[in-house]
This record gives sequence, structure tokens and C-alpha cells, in this order.
Amino acid sequence: MASKPYDPFLTQFKIVIAGGFGAGKTTLVGSISEIEPLTTEEIITAASIDTDDLAGIEGKTTTTVALDFGRRTFPHQQMVLYLFGTPGQERFWFMWDDLCRGTLGAVVLADTRRLQDSFGPIDFFERRGLPFVVAVNEFEGAHRYPESKLRTALRLGAAVPLLLCDAREPQSVREVLITLVKYVIDRSAAAGTRPSTTVPHRSAL
Repeated sequence: MASKPYDPFLTQFKIVIAGGFGAGKTTLVGSISEIEPLTTEEIITAASIDTDDLAGIEGKTTTTVALDFGRRTFPHQQMVLYLFGTPGQERFWFMWDDLCRGTLGAVVLADTRRLQDSFGPIDFFERRGLPFVVAVNEFEGAHRYPESKLRTALRLGAAVPLLLCDAREPQSVREVLITLVKYVIDRSAAAGTRPSTTVPHRSAL
């Protein structure tokens, strides 16, 4: 995808993409980013295999060890989204607080093959009062569940948006991001506040 020029007059938001190990966060950021995404993927070593649970994702060969970063402009909505993908393994969660500073909201990317990996990210954002949506990444061969069962399993309130998506498809990811922004705006309007904006500086990387 060709890089688009930076427009300082658009509203800028920082979005965090979180989820369990192997849920597709790096793929999501890469599929929607209009710039060459920054990734910090490393080969899974024998030492990592002893530490990280690969059940259900045995074919995974790389893992994010710091963050993923991408940018996407939505000209019709007059905004730019800066996307920060978190590492999925629990041993890297100490970085999440720093990555979430100045964040408008978050996407929790869920994998039905390892749905329990979504509990930690959901709890993390709920405890901090950070608005989020849950996007179920529909991997090929993974079992499909109705929304009601997914909500029950994830203990999601009725107000939290739950979507199905394909992290490989830009249009699908676009719908997830637009849904998050609309959710935050509606929630802020109901509370009588305004969504915060942030301009990520290079030092934030």
C-alpha cells in the first residue's frame, strides 16, 4: 500500500490493538496501515516454546516482543488513527500501561481457538475504564459461535460492541476501527465529555 502524506489538520487518535498470543494483531495492523508498519517480530525459539502455550496455534513461528505500529487515514471522517499493537504473551504485559497512555480506545482481538486468552486484555481495559470493542478474528477452520454465546463466554456487557472480522482484510479491519471510534464518541457524549486526542511522537515508539 502506498504511503499517504501526513495531514496535520486531521483529528488524530491513538488506538491500541490487544489480544492473546497468536490472535492476529500484527496481521491486523499490517493489513490496514497506509505506511510500512513497524513490527518487532522474532522467531519463536525452543526456549520460548517452553514458556509460551502454542496449543491451537502450533503453526505459529514468530512472535511480537515489543509492539506493532501503523497509521491509517480516514479522510471522510477527518481523522488519522495511529495503531499500536501489543505483545500477546503475559510475560510482556508490563509494557501495556505505557502503550495505553493517551489512547482513545482499544480493540481486543479474540481467537475462538483460544478464547480464554481474551480474558486478561478485557479485564485490563475494564479496570482502567478504557473503552474497547471485541473483534473475533475468524481463522480458517476455527469453530463459529453465535454472538450470544461469545458474549456469555467473554462476560461482555450488552453495551460493548462485538464484531466478527478477518484481520487479513482491510475493509473488515476498517469496520472494526470505525465501530470503536463511534462507540467512544457515543459513550463520551452520554457522559458529557469529549474524546481525548493524541499525537504520537517518535519518542513514543
